[in-house]
Amino acid sequence: MLYGLISTLILILEMSEMRTYWNINANLKVINEWQPNCWIQVTCPTDEDQQFLEDRFHIPDYFLSDISDTDERARYEYDDGWMLIILRIPYVKEVRSRTPYTTVPLGIIHKRDVTITVCYYESNMMIDFVTYQQKRGEGFTDYVDMIFRLFLSSAVWYLKRLKQINALIEKAKHNLDHGVNNESLIGLSRLQDSLTYFITSIRGNENLLAKLKFKLQVDELDADLIEDVNIEMTQARETTSIYSDILESTMDTYSSIINNNMNTVMRTLTSVSIIMMFPTLIASLFGMNLINGMETSRYGFVIALLISFVVSGVSWWILRFKRLL
Repeated sequence: MLYGLISTLILILEMSEMRTYWNINANLKVINEWQPNCWIQVTCPTDEDQQFLEDRFHIPDYFLSDISDTDERARYEYDDGWMLIILRIPYVKEVRSRTPYTTVPLGIIHKRDVTITVCYYESNMMIDFVTYQQKRGEGFTDYVDMIFRLFLSSAVWYLKRLKQINALIEKAKHNLDHGVNNESLIGLSRLQDSLTYFITSIRGNENLLAKLKFKLQVDELDADLIEDVNIEMTQARETTSIYSDILESTMDTYSSIINNNMNTVMRTLTSVSIIMMFPTLIASLFGMNLINGMETSRYGFVIALLISFVVSGVSWWILRFKRLL
């Protein structure tokens, strides 16, 4: 267990470097420099890294700018023999951010014996991807195998993040059961935004996968892998839709509760205003500078007070009988 922990820490330190070269033949191992058919992993590239990729491999300059665009959709394209694949992967921001769970682009660039992945964000998915492949101890058969395994890893991580989102939904619902407050409703709204990003990105990845099946050289092993990817992506998409529907229904329910509570308060205030209106009306009538037969009566004030209490009591009883109080 301690050895595994140390290995994971070493892996994180290796991947924290901007450029990492991996030998993918038998087992993923870090190598010091580029070799044909190795995997170049670039994370949070600097201007120096971008310049190196463009000068060393003559990658089209707009490839990297497209990958850096956080709103870039999942797609593929060819240019001068180079193939660019942009895959949307899940990414976690700060918990209290506007959208704590979102998606970011992962770029896969390939030409002959050069395979490069570029991501402008540090993602747990990529660390887990490398760790899992090292545990498999088989490496990748070719770049096509690596591409589809990245698709599979992204689908698995969507499901992991969805479980976390579901836990936050249940926590917010538990808090709302004890009292409706703005903070919990805002939290649910943020999660709804995250689910919107998820389902849009998953559908984009599914469409991209369907196109790549006919564009890449797929063998029998790749076909089995693609089937696994389709299953995981379908599950992720359907799970996202279910959670989104549950969340929308929950927010509608609590919105109705808030409106109902507001109506109850307004009805109560209106009933109290009606009850208080009659004593005010009686006091105004007896307080007018007119002859009403009680100007000289020593019991005039008491009589007016009794009339006010009686009228108010009758009004209260009627409102209670009508269930307006």
